[in-house]
Amino acid sequence: MNQCLRFFLFGLFLLVYSVTICGNLLIITLVSTIKNLHTPMYFFISQLSISDILLTTTIVPNLLHILLNILLNNGGTINFIGCMTQFYFFASSEAFECLLLSVMSYDRYVAICNPLHYSSIMTYEFCVKSVTMCWLLGYFVSFIVSITPFKLLFCGPNIIDHVFCDIVPLLELSCSDTFIVHLEIYVTGIPIVIIPTIIIVFSYTYIVLAVLRIPSSTGRQKAFSTCSSHLIVVSIFYFSLFSVYVLPKGGQTWLLNKIVSLLYTVFTPLINPIIYSLRNKDIKKIVLPYILMTYHQMNI
Repeated sequence: MNQCLRFFLFGLFLLVYSVTICGNLLIITLVSTIKNLHTPMYFFISQLSISDILLTTTIVPNLLHILLNILLNNGGTINFIGCMTQFYFFASSEAFECLLLSVMSYDRYVAICNPLHYSSIMTYEFCVKSVTMCWLLGYFVSFIVSITPFKLLFCGPNIIDHVFCDIVPLLELSCSDTFIVHLEIYVTGIPIVIIPTIIIVFSYTYIVLAVLRIPSSTGRQKAFSTCSSHLIVVSIFYFSLFSVYVLPKGGQTWLLNKIVSLLYTVFTPLINPIIYSLRNKDIKKIVLPYILMTYHQMNI
């Protein structure tokens, strides 16, 4: 990799990180201050923004630090404790997002399939408890998976062929038996990945069936529009997740895995607030007047 490409990547990641933080902070600020956005759906969106900030802050600053050191010919290194700390917060935010997306799909299911009981089911207490359980379970499961690698032996060379400290490339450096760690990953994947995936699939199956029973095309379009943003976010997230951790890997696919990893750790947190903003009438009604007013003031 030549110096020009490194400078370009450094500038690109710095720009993406800055825009990501600003975009997600904007979503959090709007949801917390605008009374019209005090609904379960926007509450979950704000929690997703918090998770995206945590995820991108776990990955990008260290990536920028390593790129800067390489540009200055100091080399890019990270110690084992720092590596496992990065993996822990990365895994926690990813686990939380898996669980949260399933809760959000249930929210859309209730809104479309059982609208008369929506306010009595999706209460503020239920939403807070659901999000709290998602955070706690995500941090607890990630803690279990992050502790076991400390017992492994690493014989060197300790060079991680990846863009951040992920568990799979880390285990490949170990000269110990990694069966227990892999077993933990598969077992913890049941409540974190498999069950949320089943909930999402069943929720959207019932949503599609309910929407198809709506007689008017306008009604069907309106019903689909209420969950289209969430469906796009779910599709991007799970496509990236399964591409990296489920599809078989070979010598030529590691570059693709690195690119996909960058997609869901760096670019997805940037895309999520854009999707929810551009495809959401309530947020556009609030944000666009401010943008037009700022543009008008700059031209005066």
